[in-house]
Amino acid sequence: MSDLKMNISIFGLGYVGAVSAGCLANDGHRVIGVDSNAAKVKLINEGVSPIVEKDIGDIIATCVRDGRLSATTNVAEAVNNSDISLICVGTPSQLNGSLDLTYVRRVCEEIGAAIAQKTSFHIVVARSTMLPGTMKDIVIPTLEASSGKTAGVDFGVCNNPEFLREGTAVHDYYQPPKTVIGETDSRSGALLAEIYANMDAPLIRTDVASAEMVKYTDNVWHALKVGFANEIGNICKSLDIDGHKVMDIFCHDHKLNLSSYYLKPGFAFGGSCLPKDVRALTYKAKTLDVETPILNSILPGNHLQVQRGIKMLTEHGKRKIGVLGFSFKAGTDDLRESPVVEVIETLIGKGYDLRLYDKNVSIASITGSNRDYILNHIPHISRLMVDNIDDILAHAEVILIGNDAPEFKDILSKIQPHQMVVDFVRITSGRSEAGRYQGICW
Repeated sequence: MSDLKMNISIFGLGYVGAVSAGCLANDGHRVIGVDSNAAKVKLINEGVSPIVEKDIGDIIATCVRDGRLSATTNVAEAVNNSDISLICVGTPSQLNGSLDLTYVRRVCEEIGAAIAQKTSFHIVVARSTMLPGTMKDIVIPTLEASSGKTAGVDFGVCNNPEFLREGTAVHDYYQPPKTVIGETDSRSGALLAEIYANMDAPLIRTDVASAEMVKYTDNVWHALKVGFANEIGNICKSLDIDGHKVMDIFCHDHKLNLSSYYLKPGFAFGGSCLPKDVRALTYKAKTLDVETPILNSILPGNHLQVQRGIKMLTEHGKRKIGVLGFSFKAGTDDLRESPVVEVIETLIGKGYDLRLYDKNVSIASITGSNRDYILNHIPHISRLMVDNIDDILAHAEVILIGNDAPEFKDILSKIQPHQMVVDFVRITSGRSEAGRYQGICW
């Protein structure tokens, strides 16, 4: 637990800024709100909230009365009298969907000019929602140009996305799902983390771009969930089923449905269930004249990931390809609707020289429907199968990792300088490395 109290300036007294100002002051920090709108500044100094939000009015009134919260239009005064500046200005949409960063640029110019006159180390923290790359391309260069100093050396820069819902913002501030700090230097990240030391939530310190992206990932996921639930509800109503009852039952599953499962970027899904059931439900919706654009986009989106994988294998101009693992998931011999099989068939059609290995897919040991599927539907694939990994290594210029069988984990230590690995499942924690290793989403 930390009792460190800091002087904090907050730029922008709109929704996020007002909530942040009130809550930080309520935690005992001395907070100076900064806004070009004199009316908002006047309201804060009178102890009145400039926004309508549960609990924040009482908090602001108390903090102003106790001398922990004030507001000004004077940027230099705020920066000179604070250790950390939080940028909470708006980033509204433009007509083409891009963000209007006018306010961000302006406030960075103003803060940078004030930092130029400071001798002590100052930290600038962006809480405004901005697309990945905005910190690197706009925020940091503008601060450096205006201050004449170097970010990460002469002053600190962090990205600290907010996760506040209107109507429950104070509750969300004190009980966040997580706290994310993207930092340019560890000194700044550590000092900013002190603000949240008493929060009962995971604290993640990461790079700036990842922090920027997390906010968008969260919000788009929430939007997708709303749209998904509505489409399921529309189908249910057409079938005289209570959509709320169905989704209530759905939400009882915290192992698969409401969990991190299935949320790891990688290759396309396959198997005997998911493709079949998506097709069946979207067909049923069509017969009911229920439009389901989100559900209808699932299979086309899945196919695009297959095409992405094929492009990764063929863009190197090498003709000899080895495949390690081609059942739809490790630990099974099921090839039905395996997306890797689709990749293999495409490559065969394009004249590539392939060898395939999967210890679970052996003609001698497969019986029943899987044996019938191989012999009658994809016999050309069975002729390309080899008995061990060494046969793949002896043949291939490009090696595809198609599933995450444990025996593939150390493949990078076995390849030759002329060989490269294309990984669909992430067998290593490393990132892509030109000419040697390419991950499909990392």
